[in-house]
Order: sequence, then structure tokens, then C-alpha cells
Amino acid sequence: MDSLELGVVGNGSIAGLVDEHGAYAFLCLPRFDGEPVFDALMGGEGTFAVEMVGHTRSEQTYIRNTAVLRTTLHAEGGAVLDIYDFCPRFSAKGRTFRPASFVRRIVPRAGTARIRVRLKPTDGWKGGELRMSRGTNHIRYSSEDGSRFRVTTDAPISYVLSETQFTLDRPIHMVFGPDESLSDATDVLARDWEERTTDYWQEWSRRLAVPFEYQDAVIRAAITLKLCVFEETGGIIAALTTSVPEHAGSQRNWDYRFCWIRDAYFTVTALNRLSSVSTLEYYLRWLRNVAALTDGGHIQPVLGVGLEMKLEEHIVDRLPGYRGSPPVRRGNQASEHIQHDVYGQVILGAAQAFFDRRLRAPAGETDFRLMEKIGERAFAMHDQPDAGIWEYRTRAAVHTSSVLMCWAACDRLANVAEHLGHEDRRAYWHDRAETIRATIEANAWSEEKGAYTGDFDGGYLDASVLLMCEVGYPQSDEERERFRRTVDAIDKELREGNAVYRYKAADDFGKPKTAFTACTFWHVDALIAVGRKDEARALFEHVLSRRTRLGLLSEDMDTETGELWGNFPQTYSMVGIINSATRLSKGWSEVV
Repeated sequence: MDSLELGVVGNGSIAGLVDEHGAYAFLCLPRFDGEPVFDALMGGEGTFAVEMVGHTRSEQTYIRNTAVLRTTLHAEGGAVLDIYDFCPRFSAKGRTFRPASFVRRIVPRAGTARIRVRLKPTDGWKGGELRMSRGTNHIRYSSEDGSRFRVTTDAPISYVLSETQFTLDRPIHMVFGPDESLSDATDVLARDWEERTTDYWQEWSRRLAVPFEYQDAVIRAAITLKLCVFEETGGIIAALTTSVPEHAGSQRNWDYRFCWIRDAYFTVTALNRLSSVSTLEYYLRWLRNVAALTDGGHIQPVLGVGLEMKLEEHIVDRLPGYRGSPPVRRGNQASEHIQHDVYGQVILGAAQAFFDRRLRAPAGETDFRLMEKIGERAFAMHDQPDAGIWEYRTRAAVHTSSVLMCWAACDRLANVAEHLGHEDRRAYWHDRAETIRATIEANAWSEEKGAYTGDFDGGYLDASVLLMCEVGYPQSDEERERFRRTVDAIDKELREGNAVYRYKAADDFGKPKTAFTACTFWHVDALIAVGRKDEARALFEHVLSRRTRLGLLSEDMDTETGELWGNFPQTYSMVGIINSATRLSKGWSEVV
């Protein structure tokens, strides 16, 4: 793989990445953080490709407002075919049908197409070929650990197994999923599932409260975020991939297929802005379990989507890595970190549920008591060193963004207490929030830098302090002026062209060489907050221009070439599209 021009298909149980020529580059089973079946993205042999004889060019689009992907292949002589990929998702028998399955339909459109199907699943992280057995209309694959799946198809199985070229004289259908017989003929089932999945996504998109401007970008971002929600538990992963480096040879290769409470909060907030409250309901269930599991104690910043706490990090030596840039990692050491901002992120993620009357099960007194335990932990830890939002591996400090989120925890608890009629608790949490505010003002402001700095008494700038406007921190005239000066300082020191770095100080791996795309969006929002809306719009539209052809963004961007790096698609970045577009857009009442 040499590009992140990848389409994403998924259904809330699994997700796969398909390259612009119609080959699966990455897919894990039985869920997002499972073993890879297709690992070509990491330089492995696992893939599912349709190769067209005489192929000349490809196009890739989504069926409008859906997660149904269409890849069109053209060949010499005018032959054209379409490949439709999707993971089934629709309502059936009173529940959401979202099996660990995907469907591929290969449909001739013009001329006489000759193709070769290459179906090469791999045996997870250890690699090697899976055991294969042939049925009348299916191929079964099994691993030594007992896991099995099958591909049921009306294509000539002999041609598929031998990778023989054949003429595509009719549509063929391939259903990849559990080792179970299908309930109907493959073609009938595939077409029915595609129609119902298309209907589901278009109806879901239709209910979004999108801004007037940038509608297509926002809808695609929202669908992509939805694909990162593991609905069985409500956990939300940071990205669908592992080990796409922040830049070539950087060693900054991480596994993002887990639920960072911080990232999940931003995802929920962005979808809430579009009135998609179902994600909040799923996530609230997950948060309730986190709160109950930790019971006022330490909360680790990242967990598995099934609340797994041990995410031990390993290097997979057999895989050469994306574009030959190792290491490939599974698991993430960040699960062992101390990151105090997590307490604020939990409470921020749950706060709306106390006020939103649309929810089937809004948060109440029991939830408030759980959240108060987390608030106590936030207050106790607010001035203590941690690894910070950027998860430094070899040093600790009192990071301003962590203290800020501890303030937000206490501030929101005061709001919730007032809503519930607990005046004594409102006063209690308000006082604690003001104590933390005084700590920030005394220790995070640098007259030398003319800005809030990345850590207490530090001398470096960090874009994470821009989140002050996101959580409503600047309230007094002095704080608003300090924030304005901070935005100016970051604009001068951390911005290069049309991208903003997290920081420029050296970290565990040296100085960063690519900009963190979410920080660029935070800067857009900060520019809006200080009245520089025209500059914000120009910056925002430049970032939009750097998206993939399908409208997706990864974690990082090369400031010189605009090339995308880092895990993909990154929820942080897709959140930025929604938040900034919503703030920049004209109101509907202004134009209709």
C-alpha cells in the first residue's frame, strides 16, 4: 500500500478498508480490534481483490449518503464493471441486523470484462494460510484456534480457488461471514441486503441536523464516525487501523482500534451537534460500566471496546509496515498511562444525558452519584503530573489540558447538581471548579510566551490549550484576552501554512514532522471564537481540500505536500469537520 485513498465499509460490528482498485486492504474479525483477515495495508499478503484484465483506471464513490461503496474498473477496449461493497445493517425482527459479515457484488456494466478474483485471507497476526475446504457454493476457512468463516458465492468456485481468469458475463455475488448457511440464494440475499442497507443509511442521514453549508462533508464525516461505534457495548474506537505512521520512518506507529475516552467524548459531542442522539445512548451505557468498574478510582485513558483493561502492546515482526515503515503494533501501552484529563472526558461525555429529554433512559440520581466519585478523583488529581493528552512515554508533567479537563469535570457537575435541584452540591462543585481555575491562571499563563503553555511553568506552546474554548473555560474579560493572545501565539509558532502542529518541542521520538489534523480544526474553532472568522473559513476549506477523494481524513498531514499520514480514518479529524462546519455555516434561516 502506498496511499490512504481507501473506502470504509462497516456496520457497527466490523469494518473494512477497500483500496481505490477494489482490493480489501484491512479487515479484522470478529470485531474492530480482532485478528486481521486482510492485512495488505501493513505490507502483508492478506487481501480480497478483483483484478480486471487490461485495467486502465478506477473510480470510487459512495452510494449517496450511505456506507455502500462502489468501485468502478475500466479496461482497454471499453469494458467496465462495478464492485459494490457493504456490511449489512438494517432493522429486522425488531432489532438491528449487523452481523460480522460483508457483501461484495461484481457487476458488468459495459463491454466484455475478464477478471481474476484473488481471495487470500490470512491467519491473523501470526500470518500464514488458513485451512481451506470447499463446499458446493462456499469456501470455508478455519484457523488452529478454532475460529472459522466462510465465503458463499455464485461465482465459479474453481476459478476463485485457482485464481483463473474468466469472463464476467453476469453479476456475481460473494457473502463473507460466519460459518453458517445462508437463508436464501446468494444473489437474492445480496441484493436484498444491499437495498435494505442503503435504505438504512439514507434514512439515518436524512435525520441529521446538518448545517446549510458543507453538507456533503458533514454527512460523510457523520457516517464515518458512526462506523467507529462498536454498538454491542457502546465503545467508540479512535480509528479503524493500527500502525499507519505519523510520517515515514517515524516509529510513531500506534494501534488505534481501541476506545480512548477522550476521543469518544469528541465523537459523541460532534454527533450530538447533528442531533444523532442514539450514539450518546450507546456510549452512556459504556460509560456507566466504566464508572461502576472503577468506582471513583483510577480510570485508564483507553480500554478495549468490551471494557478490556489489559491492552498489552506487542510488535508484529512478520509485517513490514505501511509503505515499509515498521513497527506494526497490536495493543497499546497507553492503557497503562496516567492521564488525568480522562475524568473530565467521562463527565463531559455523560453531561448531556442529564438534560436531554429525547433519550429513552436519561441519566439521573444514580448516575450523578457515580459521576461525583469521578469528580472527586478529578479534583484530587488536577495538579498532579501525568502523561498528558499526547501520551508522552518517558516523562510526566502537570499538563494544562489535563488540569483544564479536571476543571470541566467540576464545572459540569455543578450544572448537573443545579438541574437535579441539589443546591448544596452545586455550590460544592462550583467552589472546586473555581479552585482549579485559580490554579490554571496562576501556573499555566506565561508572560514571556504571551500564552497559556503546555504544562505548568513550562516554556513551550501546545495546541491542546485551544480546547479552552471548546469546554467554555474563558469567562472573565482577562481570561478571554489571555485566550486571544494564546491563539495569536499558536498561529505564529505552531502553524505552518495551513496546518497546526500539536507542539514543536522534542518528545520521546524527536521533533514532530507532520501536523496533527485535529489541532488544525481546534485552531479553526479558536479563530472563530476570537472573531477571525474569515481566516478560520480559509483554513477550514484548505483542510477540506486535502481529504481523500471519498472525503475522509487520517490523523496527520505533511505540511509541505498535504499528504495524509497516521491512522485512518481518524475520529478526531472527522469530528473537526463537523464542529468547524457547524460553526462556520450560514444558518438555514438566512438562505431559505
